[in-house]
Amino acid sequence: MQQSGSLSGFGLGLRPEHYVEFASPGSGCARRVDWLEILSDNYLVPGGKPLYYLDKIREHYPVAMHGVAMNLGSLDPLDTDYLLSLRTLAARVEPFIISDHLCWTGYAGRHLHDLLPLPYSEEAVVHLSARIRQAQDFLGRRLVVENVSSYMAAATELTEWEFVAAIAESADCDLLVDINNIYVSANNHGFDPLVYLQSLPAGRVRQFHLAGHSVSTENSHLYIDTHDQPVCDGVWTLYAAALALFPDVPVMIARDGNIPSLDELVGELDRASQTAGATRREASHAAA
Repeated sequence: MQQSGSLSGFGLGLRPEHYVEFASPGSGCARRVDWLEILSDNYLVPGGKPLYYLDKIREHYPVAMHGVAMNLGSLDPLDTDYLLSLRTLAARVEPFIISDHLCWTGYAGRHLHDLLPLPYSEEAVVHLSARIRQAQDFLGRRLVVENVSSYMAAATELTEWEFVAAIAESADCDLLVDINNIYVSANNHGFDPLVYLQSLPAGRVRQFHLAGHSVSTENSHLYIDTHDQPVCDGVWTLYAAALALFPDVPVMIARDGNIPSLDELVGELDRASQTAGATRREASHAAA
């Protein structure tokens, strides 16, 4: 089985608003982006504008494939047609990783278009691990799976971080750690996000996401993972802590709504690079 890649550096989520700039990066700010993450589901088509631009952009940038519809946590059988489309796209773009989410997105053939959380139980670990292994066997490569945010607390056998770590080991998969999602859930449920990070298996963390969130207009204590705002200071601080635990992990800025100019996103990416540099210097001084 092909392993997930180890590309380092600083990336952005590719959005149609920036196709032209990345297809011909020239000397602009697009040149300061090391790699791009595509939303796999937007390119599972035989042709059209998305694939036209993707082929051009792939000439200039390594890419990661990130999906939202593998439905790993569902009781429905895995969609082998969907997996075949992913495998075909992977052969086309040669991504350094293929990722999806630790959640379920549909049941009884109905797609719910949301990332729905799972119970943190041993039974769910067994169920989800088996399905991840099945997907990995079909794709011929190790998957990278992402933690999702949550908004309601329930009695569970495991903490979320114990659950995520158990899945990674049992399924023999890797992890995409969304720093914002940890921050959001920690606020909503009152746990220590540093404990979460410290409990993850270091050898399996392959990528970070940085993103923004919103605060509920009805409940100021409820944070919502909207990915439509700039990264907040609290997430930047948590990112620095994550880098101290998992150095040189590639990171990207994820923006799914209120898409700003590329200049603004690259500005956030520059801050990620500066944070990583400062963390490395601190680690070097501590070692000395």
